[in-house]
Amino acid sequence: MIHNKIKSKAEIRAEKLLPGNQDFTTITDDIAGVPEQKKTPIQWWLLFGLALSLLAIFAGSVGFLIWEGTGIWGINNPVFWGWAIINFVWWVGIGHAGTLISAILHLFRQNWRNAINRFAETMTLFAVICALVFPGIHVGRIWVAYWFLPIPNQMGMWPNMRSPLIWDFFAVFTYFTVSLLFWYTGLIPDLATLRDRAKTNLKRKIYGFFALGWRGGNRQWQHYELAYLVLAGISTPLVLSVHSVVSSDFATSVIPGWHTTIFPPYFVAGAIYSGFGMVMTLSIIARKVYNLGHIITLEHLDKMAQIMLLTGCMVGYAYSMEFFVAWYSGNAYESFAFVNRALGPYWWGYWAMIFCNVVVPQFFWFERYRRHIPFLFITSILVNIGMWFERFVIVVITLHRDFMPGAWAMYNPTIFDVSIYIGTFGLFFTGFLLFLRFLPMVSIAEAKLVLPESNPHHGHEE
Repeated sequence: MIHNKIKSKAEIRAEKLLPGNQDFTTITDDIAGVPEQKKTPIQWWLLFGLALSLLAIFAGSVGFLIWEGTGIWGINNPVFWGWAIINFVWWVGIGHAGTLISAILHLFRQNWRNAINRFAETMTLFAVICALVFPGIHVGRIWVAYWFLPIPNQMGMWPNMRSPLIWDFFAVFTYFTVSLLFWYTGLIPDLATLRDRAKTNLKRKIYGFFALGWRGGNRQWQHYELAYLVLAGISTPLVLSVHSVVSSDFATSVIPGWHTTIFPPYFVAGAIYSGFGMVMTLSIIARKVYNLGHIITLEHLDKMAQIMLLTGCMVGYAYSMEFFVAWYSGNAYESFAFVNRALGPYWWGYWAMIFCNVVVPQFFWFERYRRHIPFLFITSILVNIGMWFERFVIVVITLHRDFMPGAWAMYNPTIFDVSIYIGTFGLFFTGFLLFLRFLPMVSIAEAKLVLPESNPHHGHEE
């Protein structure tokens, strides 16, 4: 009599996340083979050329801005904050998914994150870099940006610690520093793998320098896992605190539509929402260009879609609660602010936000849409468009109708508002594409954890 082998839970889980009977060797070859390949795919060169073009536009626009001043933007009275602050909040929000995937899901031992955490961490770094550009340029006089730094003995002055802009600086800079350490710590074992597999002496020296003498001994793995866990614990509160601090820029004012306590959780949910959208966009493109469908599987995309559904519902709930609070307050100015959002001259921005952020993700209730790659790709782009419109609604639509009708004015962005925003995509994708070319886009060490062979009790289970 022939007995069929009963598969363990670990084997069933591995087949979903890593299909195709893969083992340690094949995973290493597939992931490390991307930075090792001699011939770069033509798709990479096309995207890199486009990114460099956008980067050149960005550099030229920022240079002209420094020369002429912020008057080249469409800002006016009462819309003193225009696209610069919109883009700042939007880019910071995109960077939140990296820490969420890497830190929080690591603490909860969610192994499905192992194929996408490197994407998310890298995206966080470059998104925060793009965000940090705007506080420096939107306040004007960028040559004195170092005034943000706490060096009073040399300058004879202290930064105003009561200013939300100072809170932004310290919060975002701390977030970037911890994210960089977290990203680099997770990269060390993979750098050692590339060092050992390098064909040229130059590559061996470069990868060996950054691998910090990693040999993969038992003691090194113990120290590595402890350091990774500590950094994950430090990063977790930063996910909640950073965007809460950013929302304080608005919530500390008395402007109708801003003076509300819902902003911190509202901003955090939106940040995670947009971040996952960007991770999905990048992972779908990378798995297509580098044929990594067996590493970044439909199961991973399905899990991300579920989280986007959850955060999308939270964001939709926040939108409805804003209207309820405005009505329940009995404040005429507050009520007018939200009616103006939906029915005013910028009604199209508000309803674009509702459609992209609330309506479109509802398709993720159905598994067929969560596993349909073209639909996932389009939806991920629409989510980020919708989150940009959310910032547009908060900043522009709220400010252009103030308390005094005599101060009302329309906001019209100029070509320089658009060029600087579009140019930040060049800054982002230039760095991200270089990462894809020279470093493993998926954590080799963590991808292997999904395999049943990584369990020390494998083969002895009953």
